[in-house]
Amino acid sequence: MTTPPPTTDPIPRGLRIGAAFSWRFLAIVAALAVVAATVVHLAEIVIPFLIGLMLSALLVPLSNGLQRRGWPKWVAILGTWLVALGTLAALALLVAVQIRLDLPRLETQVEHTIASAKQLLDTHPFGLTPDKLTDYVSDGTAYFREHAATFGEGFAHAGTGIIHAAEGLFIVIFTTLFALIDGGNIWRWVTRLFPRAAQDRIVTAGNAGWKTLTAFIRIQVVVAATDGIGIGIGAAILGVPLAIPIAVIVFLGAFVPVVGAIIGGVLAVGIALVFNGWVTALLMLGVVIVVQQLESHVFHPLLTGTAVKVHPLGVVLGVTAGTAIAGIVGAFFAVPLIATANAMIHAALNHGKAPELAQPEEAAASEAPPADAVPAAEAGDSPTEEPAKSAT
Repeated sequence: MTTPPPTTDPIPRGLRIGAAFSWRFLAIVAALAVVAATVVHLAEIVIPFLIGLMLSALLVPLSNGLQRRGWPKWVAILGTWLVALGTLAALALLVAVQIRLDLPRLETQVEHTIASAKQLLDTHPFGLTPDKLTDYVSDGTAYFREHAATFGEGFAHAGTGIIHAAEGLFIVIFTTLFALIDGGNIWRWVTRLFPRAAQDRIVTAGNAGWKTLTAFIRIQVVVAATDGIGIGIGAAILGVPLAIPIAVIVFLGAFVPVVGAIIGGVLAVGIALVFNGWVTALLMLGVVIVVQQLESHVFHPLLTGTAVKVHPLGVVLGVTAGTAIAGIVGAFFAVPLIATANAMIHAALNHGKAPELAQPEEAAASEAPPADAVPAAEAGDSPTEEPAKSAT
């Protein structure tokens, strides 16, 4: 009995491989689109949760460090909260004191500005006669009357937004609180939702992602403080009013890569221009440029090292994409999400490989033991690890 000759596949091998990759890629894109749509739909929950997670990345290492030094668990958690709230209260107090001290000077400057504006209007610049100004005021008043209902709806939406902001604040507080109290057990519960064969790989990826996130948050705090202090000192030396509020705004804005630095610098220069004139504004611009150049090319690379492996092009593209998708919120979360996802993916891919086959930081992450196997004496800052000498 003769065997039939083998049939040849009319579809080229390269086309078959390309088609296989294509449908798998489309399936991944579809899954990511579903996740993105879910996140957008639940943004009022997801955004506060992510903020709480980032705040936890800053506070959990402090709490764990206190517990490793013999502090009882609840005392360490309470001390961590006191440090965080005390820092915010101190910043608010400094801003309030600065505004109160500069208030007489600001009032004088505002009166001078109004008088200058009146003198300018007396010269009828751009053909602005008193009759035309009266017509403009009348038109504006009529417009507000005609669209009173629209403005009322806007105020109603603003009130709803305040309620949602309060709800989000509670989510941030409770996310951070439970991460401090029971973060390790929460993460172990999450890993048990996956197949047993994948749990070790997920734990390794989680350890690497948490390590990267904590490093990123620490670096951002130091860099933001450097920007705020540098620009605030420059504003104080130049005699620009509200130097401390400027420093605080620059500090907060530095947490939004690229965009925040630009907004903080523009605000500092604008205040200097309004209250001190264009010469001081130019000097303030020089201070802003010098501080931000030192931060970008000296402090940030020095502090980052190999902790956060994200190329500057990736940062720019990530911030741009995040801004296009979700506005200022997307710009805020873009870089930490990219850095964390990058670390988790590399750690998962190198899980189980020999150390010499993986990159140094990836090998270290892949060699991290499962969360349940971390000895208490060696526990670190990861939420999958329990600090030593913790007392419930």
